[in-house]
Amino acid sequence: MADKTFELVNPAAGVKSELPVRSGTIGPDVIDIAHLTRDQGVFTFDPGFGVTAACESKITYIDGDQGVLLYRGYPVEQLAEKGNFMEIAYLLLHGELRTRGSSPTFRPASRATR
Repeated sequence: MADKTFELVNPAAGVKSELPVRSGTIGPDVIDIAHLTRDQGVFTFDPGFGVTAACESKITYIDGDQGVLLYRGYPVEQLAEKGNFMEIAYLLLHGELRTRGSSPTFRPASRATR
């Protein structure tokens, strides 16, 4: 399957740019405009970052219009209400919540570093 791109043409200057499309785990695809200024000599204008992704994240998904904030696929409010510090630290380090008995050495090792 070919990579998806958009073509941006400035007819006045006769300049064309290929803008690659990136796909995330969740949400709509995005157009990568990283080389727009280099290629076209212009910036983008998006008041309030309304439709602009400011960074690439493999662990966080944000949709402000829908009120969605996910961390490694879990709603942040669920983690805040039901998780404790050690569970969230494990999620941060290992990418998944641990199951009962899955890592008996995690808690003692973390206490040794205090």
